[in-house]
Amino acid sequence: METLLQDLCYSLRNLRNSPVFTTVALLTLALGIGANTAIFSVVNAVLLRALPYAQPDRLVVVGQREYASAPPANFFDWKRQNRVFENMGAAEAWTPNLTSIDTPEQVVGLHVTSDIFPVLGVKPLLGRTFVPAEDREGSDHELVVSYGFWQRNFSGERDVLGKTVSLNGAPYTIVGVMPKGFRFAPFWVTKAEIWSPLPLNANDRLRNSLRIFARLKPGVSLQQARAEMAMIAANLEAQFPGSNKDVGVISLKERVVGDIRPALLVLLGAVGFVLLISCANVAHMLLARASARQREIAVRAALGASRVRIIRQFLTESVLLAFSGGVIGVLVAVWGLRFLLASAPAELTRFGTIQIDSNVLLFALAVTIVTGLAFGLAPALQSSAINLAETLKEGARGMSESGRRGRVRSLLVASEFALAVVLLAGAGLMIRTFAALESIDPGFNPRHLLTMVVSVAGAKDANSDRSVFYSQMLERIRALPGVTSASAINHLPLAGDIWGIPFFIEGRAEPKPGEEPHGAYRVILPQYFRTMNIAMVEGRDFSDADNDRSPKVVVVNQYMANHYWPGETAIGKRISIGMGGPKEWFTVVGVISNVVRHEWTDPPDSEYYVPLRQSPWYLNSQSGGFASYITVVVRTATDAAMETSAVENAVRSLDKTVTLSEIETMEDVVADTNAQPRFYLYLLAAFAGVALVLAQWEFMA
Repeated sequence: METLLQDLCYSLRNLRNSPVFTTVALLTLALGIGANTAIFSVVNAVLLRALPYAQPDRLVVVGQREYASAPPANFFDWKRQNRVFENMGAAEAWTPNLTSIDTPEQVVGLHVTSDIFPVLGVKPLLGRTFVPAEDREGSDHELVVSYGFWQRNFSGERDVLGKTVSLNGAPYTIVGVMPKGFRFAPFWVTKAEIWSPLPLNANDRLRNSLRIFARLKPGVSLQQARAEMAMIAANLEAQFPGSNKDVGVISLKERVVGDIRPALLVLLGAVGFVLLISCANVAHMLLARASARQREIAVRAALGASRVRIIRQFLTESVLLAFSGGVIGVLVAVWGLRFLLASAPAELTRFGTIQIDSNVLLFALAVTIVTGLAFGLAPALQSSAINLAETLKEGARGMSESGRRGRVRSLLVASEFALAVVLLAGAGLMIRTFAALESIDPGFNPRHLLTMVVSVAGAKDANSDRSVFYSQMLERIRALPGVTSASAINHLPLAGDIWGIPFFIEGRAEPKPGEEPHGAYRVILPQYFRTMNIAMVEGRDFSDADNDRSPKVVVVNQYMANHYWPGETAIGKRISIGMGGPKEWFTVVGVISNVVRHEWTDPPDSEYYVPLRQSPWYLNSQSGGFASYITVVVRTATDAAMETSAVENAVRSLDKTVTLSEIETMEDVVADTNAQPRFYLYLLAAFAGVALVLAQWEFMA
């Protein structure tokens, strides 16, 4: 300990006597360690931290086809027949309006079966969750709320249990409050704040709207669960053809982070390269500095200092330098993390708090120690391997510098440039990828376009005759000075949902169950294509004459027209929409250009549009969620955001109890869609630039 203390004191004096070297080395190390710490804090929160549920490794998601959803009958069959799951629960999206306040607002929630909370293994902070009887009755209107909802609407009052809130105009009794930080579901409807019972029809095999969550029994592997579910699905498919195709089981963790993991690992590798360049840079400076200390080292060796003692002195100095850089690096990481989170896409921020916690600090400590040894070892070995007699002679230092040390320094410089080139190549590929994303034609013009969701659920007047309300609403919006056109659709491209509903083509053979063609079902009002600047390839748009008294009509996209009527016109062809009941035939009167659907890079697929006035179930549905809202699109002459207040006032002038939500410009919608690749591009480009600057600085030095 005495000699170690001596080495530390000696190292401090050396670093203090070389302020320029020390400052440059500390900044270089702080940049490398800080960048790694900041990125690792994100990796720790997203990839490494366990989901906030009991034994999360045993949680899985069960579903079918690309959306991993299922109908109620399948849920009951799977739950009854399996032997691998401890329990299974189902959830369905729910966005009711909170109507018990002066200005109604939309709340994100879920309808869930009573099994959901036991599956997750999370108990409420206050009260209780649901009981099995509520799955069957479904008329109790009971509610479990989040900690945030409790604090915001009831100021954290302990007597909240038993109080009621009005959702879509109906009273709901609060029976439980979930603990602070509880979030469900972690990959879908991630902002849910309320949960209510989900009554299900055990014979319903058509409504494919449920998300199924399950907990594996102790000792049961994911592979065993997949094998059993495949057998169960095969048996059910034989009984009910088309009902159990493509059934899959995936771990909840994989379902949450699967799409994000590759990009984060690439970023972690990129900052690792920056750290390696920083180490090489500092090692190069230490080698140059050590060459000036050759005579000092030779004198110490002549006085009896062993090679181990000299190596330890050099490593003490390098580790001390690394620790100092690490402390500054953690401060850099704290600042950098604020910047990251401010510009991070929603896919990263949905995982809860991303912060510098104990795991991140341990990582920073490990990186600091390894870094100190890495950049200090080569100079220590080189400087301690001296020819004592030659070094003490006049001019020996110059011969040594041109020998082994020169080769090592050249190797370090070459490695820095090699690593920088790799990062630059990666950034170049990302730039090319992003340029390709930017060149995609979405099929509409997002400029000067304002969007908002208008919900009439629980509204006093608007819900009684939605068709009249929607028409009057658009008339008032179109009359505004800054508005050039306005219309509405059930689900907005990119930002809205996709209802995949089957259709049948007149004159074609009836497809087998489960093999029916599906398309995105869109309900629109007149002038929608004009407002969105969607090109009409063939035929005509809808008009006010397309109502419930006129022949049913439909507009299809170009992909659907070319796929199902190749080499001929789709105009005049007829399709029937939906399953069950007598077929109603819709005549194709128009073909539009393809429009991006849910993901910016998804290939085009079938999409068809029907007039709102020819969709009576959409106008008259009392579900309070699936069909009680419409998305308004408004094209303006100038900046669309500037017309927000005027459009809101126009809507509320008809009925103050309607709810307005998701108010944003279409340019913001497009920007949000590409936020994730843009975020990764900027970070990778920044790391590549830093690496090049460090390598160039070293070359100049």
